[in-house]
Amino acid sequence: MTEPRVTTLTDRIDRLFQVVRRPNGEQHSHEEVARACRESTGESFSAAYLWQLRTGRRDNPTKRHLEALAAFFQVPPAYFFDDEQGRALAEEVELLGALRNTAVRNLALRAVTLSEEGLGTVSDIVEAIKRREAMRDQGE
Repeated sequence: MTEPRVTTLTDRIDRLFQVVRRPNGEQHSHEEVARACRESTGESFSAAYLWQLRTGRRDNPTKRHLEALAAFFQVPPAYFFDDEQGRALAEEVELLGALRNTAVRNLALRAVTLSEEGLGTVSDIVEAIKRREAMRDQGE
């Protein structure tokens, strides 16, 4: 798992979109998230506005908008407001995103009963595959 480097509001919102995905692995659309935020706050919240927040073109959302985003992505509102807690929550969001992937979750559940030595072997295999895929991706 890569270390999350979430520092700005834009980074934090974008990270939620990248990591917290639909069950099929696709990212949530701006329209889907904006609609849920409109429904939860009763306030104006468009897909274009959300895109502006996500890309840094707008950077001063209301507290209610951030609370609605937090509710949609199932993170505490402090994710957006508190730098220290935001970093800790970013790591949890990364883990949450990984565990929402059925294949990752199934692998993790199967690995629970392995010995420390077995877990080390699985970890070595995963690292070897990651290196191989990285080399393949660089060659493309």
